[in-house]
Amino acid sequence: MQYLHTMVRISDIDASLKFYRDLMGLQETRRIENEKGRFTLIFLAAPDDLADGDGPRVPKIELTYNWDPEEYDGGRNFGHLAYRVKDIYAFCQKMSDAGVVINRPPRDGHMAFVRSPDGISIEIIQEGDALPPQEPWASMPNTGSW
Repeated sequence: MQYLHTMVRISDIDASLKFYRDLMGLQETRRIENEKGRFTLIFLAAPDDLADGDGPRVPKIELTYNWDPEEYDGGRNFGHLAYRVKDIYAFCQKMSDAGVVINRPPRDGHMAFVRSPDGISIEIIQEGDALPPQEPWASMPNTGSW
């Protein structure tokens, strides 16, 4: 068995790429436009998950945009995506500066949660040991659900 990717349904390609690509730093590795099926698939990978010249290794995320409007709730959602970062405080500051709500701040220097434009919960984990507690994160309360 081999893990291939996680699929997330999105409602706005531009907003989702701004979030996943521009803010989170993921790189688009492939795009499929399927006119007959009326959908677009956009595959993204974290820079550290890109292999040397032979395409992305796992994990990957597949953003699925259905051309016909659709509401996603109930059984069509899931828990969260998780990414490891080199500096959780710098990452959360970048997201916050761009207007992204830090739903669960990295009070412990180890873990935080944000949400995508479509409400997908994303866990951010500090690479290696937790960083020492740092303000404003150490005293920041949770916002919303994560």
